[in-house]
Amino acid sequence: MGARIGYNFDMVAAIRQTVTVGEGGVIEVRSPELRPGARAEVIVLVEPQPSVRRSLSSFIGSGRGCFSSVEEVDAYIREQRDEWDR
Repeated sequence: MGARIGYNFDMVAAIRQTVTVGEGGVIEVRSPELRPGARAEVIVLVEPQPSVRRSLSSFIGSGRGCFSSVEEVDAYIREQRDEWDR
């Protein structure tokens, strides 16, 4: 007689819920289908947050403090252009 192969025909239950993430990143799933003490695998799919669209003009002045003078900016740009020519 050959070897016996055992199969586990238990169904894997899937429970889908939409929840709101709480303070500290805590999420809570409640379902009467879940047995106390049962092990469950949890996969969290977070909806992407809508990005805030900013116009290019909103960036004007945001680089303050990078250079101490206009002359320093000119010297930097000149240096960059010289590197392109090499």
